[in-house]
Amino acid sequence: MPELPEVETVRRGLQPVMEGRVIARADVNRPDLRWPFPENMAERLSGRTVMALRRRSKYILADLDSRETLIIHLGMSGRMQIDQHDSAKFHQEAPIHQKHDHVVFHMQDGTRIAFNDARRFGAMDIVATAGVENHWLINKLGPEPLGNAFDEAYLFEALKKKSAPIKTALLDQHIIAGLGNIYVCEVLFRTGISPKRKASNLSASRAASLVPAIREVLSEAIESGGSSLRDHRQTNGELGYFQHNFAVYDREGQHCTNGCGSKIFRVVQSGRSSFYCPKCQR
Repeated sequence: MPELPEVETVRRGLQPVMEGRVIARADVNRPDLRWPFPENMAERLSGRTVMALRRRSKYILADLDSRETLIIHLGMSGRMQIDQHDSAKFHQEAPIHQKHDHVVFHMQDGTRIAFNDARRFGAMDIVATAGVENHWLINKLGPEPLGNAFDEAYLFEALKKKSAPIKTALLDQHIIAGLGNIYVCEVLFRTGISPKRKASNLSASRAASLVPAIREVLSEAIESGGSSLRDHRQTNGELGYFQHNFAVYDREGQHCTNGCGSKIFRVVQSGRSSFYCPKCQR
């Protein structure tokens, strides 16, 4: 499942070809993905100008001049593929099969943007822009980890109420929006905190150390175009490459990068694999 860096990478790729541009025509090629598309979706998008393209957690939000907002969720395999004719910038060496282009935006300047989703776990909805924060996908999300509302005091107060392991607590979207399994593993390694440690047992200083580590890991991943493990690609078709910087994730049995002599362990927590160094993380 794409995490915050992958979604932000896609948003940034779409911004120059969508923001401030007119959707001349929208083709909706099936009635649903993960759930049914909104009523008259093609008509509500066609002819509209995209006023702003923003992100909330793992959702891309396209604000339209109709005072409605298109919510885009990539799901497990969703991709936004840009096709600009006669432009090497968006040339794609391995084209995605168009049979999975479920929603296509034909921009007024001739750019074609396709939402391609082979597994159909993605989703789209259209809501009044003024009511986006009340949408059921968004209304219970915690603060953005790269935003001003997320700080040391907030996180310590949120964690001290949680009896769950710190790994599980950091994945709770009600506490922090957008964090996923990959980046939580990397954050906990950088801060030397075991994923099995009880969240409420963290001292104020150790909880505070998570905030800059979360921001650093996410920022580095965004600059790397995200992590491509299976399906994620940037809008120009290129792979992200943060996976080459993993210190612990998916490195079970390999030597710790800190040079401590230990090997990376894997444990399953709440159905997710946690990777960590038992010597460096306490």
